[in-house]
Amino acid sequence: MIYKSILLILGYLYGTMLTATFVVKHSTGNDVSKIGSGNPGMANVMEHIGKKEGVLVLAGDILKVIVAGILGHLLFPDKTWHDIFLYTGFGAIFGHNYPLWRKGKGGKGVTVTCTWLILTFGVLGAICCIIGGMVVLLTGWLPLGAVVIPALAIPTVYFIHGNSIELVCVLIATVLMLIRHRKGIYRIIHGEEPLHLKIKKDK
Repeated sequence: MIYKSILLILGYLYGTMLTATFVVKHSTGNDVSKIGSGNPGMANVMEHIGKKEGVLVLAGDILKVIVAGILGHLLFPDKTWHDIFLYTGFGAIFGHNYPLWRKGKGGKGVTVTCTWLILTFGVLGAICCIIGGMVVLLTGWLPLGAVVIPALAIPTVYFIHGNSIELVCVLIATVLMLIRHRKGIYRIIHGEEPLHLKIKKDK
């Protein structure tokens, strides 16, 4: 249990490094909370600052999950990569969403969650992310695609691992994603959510 706790804490600490705050500060001199929706995530930065800055945020959020896992492996080389990424990535999700240094006001964790799913569950995790991305393209609703991604992983992980810690982590990640996107889901239900991205059939 001690090594799991250390990996979770390590992941949490890396998760709290919100790439968007550094990118926006460097690019505009402003706090990311004053940009667009105020969310320190790729979509908000790309929409209101620029594509290059959005890509930098995306890369940074992916990289911090990978680096946390690598450091976890250096600390516990006898553990499998699956176990390492399961705990460091899970910790990173909480760190990204609820960083103490910002009084718990973090991002919505889509990129971090996707990276965690892919690193921990491989191809199956990637498939869940691809399907979630397609949902966004087809509907134009980011909140819907974000929730679909971890939700799809639930039956997949259950089929492979059964009732396990992996399943518990995916269930919690899904609930967390739903909580973080509850306002957007509410607006979708009431027909008030704007289209963020959609495949255009005619012009």
